[in-house]
Amino acid sequence: MDKQINELLEVLKEYQELGISEQIDYQKFYLYSIITHSTAIEGSTVTEIENQLLFDEGITAKGKPMVEQLMNLDLKRAYEQSIRWAREHKPFTVEMLKNLSALVMRNTGSHYSTLMGEFDSSKGDLRLVGVTAGAGGRSYMDYRKVPMKLEELCNHINQRREALIKSPNAIDAYLLSFDAHNILVTIHPWVDGNGRMSRLIMNHLQFEFGLVPAKIIKEDKAQYIEALNESREEEAMAPFQEFMLKEHTQNLRNEILEYRKSMEEDIAIADIKVQMEGENKMEKEKQEVVQKGGPENKEVVQKGGPENKEVVQKGGPETRNAILQLIASNGNITSREIANTLNINRSAILKHLKKMQEDHIIRREGSQKSGKWVVIS
Repeated sequence: MDKQINELLEVLKEYQELGISEQIDYQKFYLYSIITHSTAIEGSTVTEIENQLLFDEGITAKGKPMVEQLMNLDLKRAYEQSIRWAREHKPFTVEMLKNLSALVMRNTGSHYSTLMGEFDSSKGDLRLVGVTAGAGGRSYMDYRKVPMKLEELCNHINQRREALIKSPNAIDAYLLSFDAHNILVTIHPWVDGNGRMSRLIMNHLQFEFGLVPAKIIKEDKAQYIEALNESREEEAMAPFQEFMLKEHTQNLRNEILEYRKSMEEDIAIADIKVQMEGENKMEKEKQEVVQKGGPENKEVVQKGGPENKEVVQKGGPETRNAILQLIASNGNITSREIANTLNINRSAILKHLKKMQEDHIIRREGSQKSGKWVVIS
C-alpha cells in the first residue's frame, strides 16, 4: 500500500501547486460532482449539468423521475449540514448520524411497521429488520446489534479525530475517512441510504481536515462494491483502503489533465484575440489607404473582397454546423477533440467557438476545466 500512498502524495502536491482548488466556484461544482456520482451509484440518472440547474435555478430535468431529483436535493442538504459540522469539529455521535440520515432520506424515505415496532427512514430511524446485500446476498448484522456498533464506531472515529486535530497528517486522515465509510457500510444501520451516508461520512472527515474530498465515480461502481465485499469477507480494512487510494489518485490526475487542457485553451484564445485585433487593425489601415487613394485602388479592393468573402462563407457555415453536431452529441467534448475529429487547425476551431458564443448559438456551463457545452439554438 506504500506505493499507492506515495502516488497520492505526489498527485496531491501537483494538484495544490497548480492552484486548482482556488478557481472560481471550484468548491461548489466539485460538491455537485460528488453528489451526482454518489446518487448515480444508487441508480440516479440525473447529470451534473442537470443538478447544477436544479440546485442553482430550481429547474427540474425533463424526462427524469422526480424521486431521483429529490434524492439529489436531499443529499445536497445533507452535505451542507455535514460541512458545517465538520468545520466546527463536531464530535461524532449516534444522534448526529441519525440527523444526517434523516436529511439524506427526507423525501425518499418510508414508514415501516414490523413485528419489532415501527420506524421511519425519512426521520433517520435505525432499522428494526434484517437486510441483505441484494438478491441472494449475504445478510448484514442483526438489527439489535446496530445501536451498540454505531456507538463503538463513533468512539473509534472520535479517538482518531482527536489525535489528528493535535497532529495533522493527510494520509492518516484519508485512511480514517476510508475506514469510517467501510465500517458504516458493514453495520448497515438503516433500511436504505447506507451507501450515500457512508460516502457522506467519508467526505465529512475529509472536509474536517482540509483534504481534497474523494469521490467514487459511477463508472467504477463494480470495482467499488467488489472492494467493499473483499474487505468485509477478509474482515480487513486494506482492500478498501487500497481501492480508495487508487480511485482518488486517478480522479485527481483526471482533474489535473482537464485543468491543463483548459489552461491551454485559455492561452490559445488569448493569442487568437491578439491576432484578431492585429488583423482588424490592418484591415482598418487598409480601408483608410483605399479611401485616400483613387478609383483604381477602390476597384481592386472591391474585386478582391467578394471573392475572399465567398471562400470564407463556403467553409464557415459547414464548419460551424459540424461543430454544432459534435457539441449536441457530446457536451463534454474539448476544442482539441473537435479539431482532431474535423481535421481542422485548433486555432480555427477556437475562433468558431468564440463566435458561436457571441452569436448565442452555444454557451459554456460550469468551469473551464469541468464545464460543458450547451446548444442554445
